[in-house]
Amino acid sequence: MSQQETRIVQDILNEPHIDGRRVPVLTIVERVEGRGLAPQTVADRHNLDISEVYAALLYYHDHPREFENLRREREQIMVDLTDEITRPEGVTPPDRE
Repeated sequence: MSQQETRIVQDILNEPHIDGRRVPVLTIVERVEGRGLAPQTVADRHNLDISEVYAALLYYHDHPREFENLRREREQIMVDLTDEITRPEGVTPPDRE
């Protein structure tokens, strides 16, 4: 049996994902650890090998600061979008005047 190395990369998606796939590591982690789905279920739903799911989980746990920062960035994007959507028309945010 040949062994294939699963690489985690960060390119145009701007967050870590499995090389050649568009499924971010954080998505895999949220499904396995957040929702309690079995790794095989996540693999099946995203057309991944089970080894790719485990590689994503390993990468996540080996890089906690990277994912803390990513979560903070996502939260800030949501705050900014919410502010933009709820701001009355013609009002400029204080930090952009």
